[in-house]
Amino acid sequence: MAKGRENLTHIGIFGRTNTGKSTLINVLSGQETAIVSPIPGTTTDPVKKSIEIIGLGNVVLIDTAGIDDISKLGVQRVNKTLQTLDLIDIAILVIADNIFGESEINLINKFIENEIPYLIVANKTDIVKVDLKIKDLVSNQFEKDIISVSSLLEENISHLIDKLISCKRESAYQNTSLLSGIVKHGDLVLLVTPIDSEAPEGRLILPQVNLIRNSLDSGCITIVVRDSELEEFLNSYQLKPRIVITDSQVFGKVSKIVPDDILLTGFSVLLARQKGDFDEYIKGTPKIDNLKDGDRVLLLESCTHTSSCEDIGRVKIPAWLRKYTGKKLEFDIVAGLDSLNRDIHDYSLVIQCGGCVITRRQLINRLKKAKDAGIPISNYGLAIAYMHGIFERAVKPFNLNELG
Repeated sequence: MAKGRENLTHIGIFGRTNTGKSTLINVLSGQETAIVSPIPGTTTDPVKKSIEIIGLGNVVLIDTAGIDDISKLGVQRVNKTLQTLDLIDIAILVIADNIFGESEINLINKFIENEIPYLIVANKTDIVKVDLKIKDLVSNQFEKDIISVSSLLEENISHLIDKLISCKRESAYQNTSLLSGIVKHGDLVLLVTPIDSEAPEGRLILPQVNLIRNSLDSGCITIVVRDSELEEFLNSYQLKPRIVITDSQVFGKVSKIVPDDILLTGFSVLLARQKGDFDEYIKGTPKIDNLKDGDRVLLLESCTHTSSCEDIGRVKIPAWLRKYTGKKLEFDIVAGLDSLNRDIHDYSLVIQCGGCVITRRQLINRLKKAKDAGIPISNYGLAIAYMHGIFERAVKPFNLNELG
């Protein structure tokens, strides 16, 4: 996944084959992003493209297969198209040639069911104008207007972009600061970043980079140290940070060094508040105490990577859970946005990573099955803080009513 894509609005383009979805994407992007062909089924699997749309900013456009393909292979393509609903913040339904029927109605109902803001775009209107009956049907049944465009002649595209900007305001898309409500201008923010075999060669991991940028954007004085130099820094420089933010895997060590009158939390905890279902995390994390012998725990990673002996999700958290609970537990790890191999009811606890490389909507949808099934959910950082006895301290920064 491209760097920064997790903070971009995801827009899905849907419709029947040959309604001009790919041409519309090319017009919006100002480049040949999607393959255009009169042959039905040219677009097979959903195709993502990060672009900048003037007036809308950086977004990810997702070109999907036609929803009217009833062949054996086509049904699989349609299923993949529908799976895209879990990834997007905004939907565009493209129609053409006055064809509007059950396929479109079913798709709109899925947009509504999934609370996805959507637009209905009539393409190729330089050839065929939209029938008044279709306009009335859409207006009466869905309280929507149809946006008429011509991708070929690039007509009315600016109006479509204006409507997309309105949809972005309505969507679940968020790009709030990780430090919102915690710091103020001039505060000292101290970041603790361990360098071990899990640290990428020659660079910091994405949550650390994002925190540095958010801290600078907030007008804070930002200092970064390794955990091995933390105590020396605090003793030598006699500076009192507003907050110390640490990699969660050294929560135990850092909490013993940082005085109790200094706020302390983790990168993953901040991500949990920004992107995850924080209230459910807070409620679900203490359920770690209820785990029994034979219980199965699901660990959800958002990215795919090779594992090492110091891997936080695949090695350290399972070891800490077994040690903390004293129980014989089973673990499954699912990376990326892959599907589960087991029924969600097989699990007694779900622990989600910070989700730095996926959007908030994608993360929330990923946890929905567990939440609907009443299975406790937690987050890497919160679970680690709980097992190290500093859960209350790690969430204290978010309980403040005002900045002191």
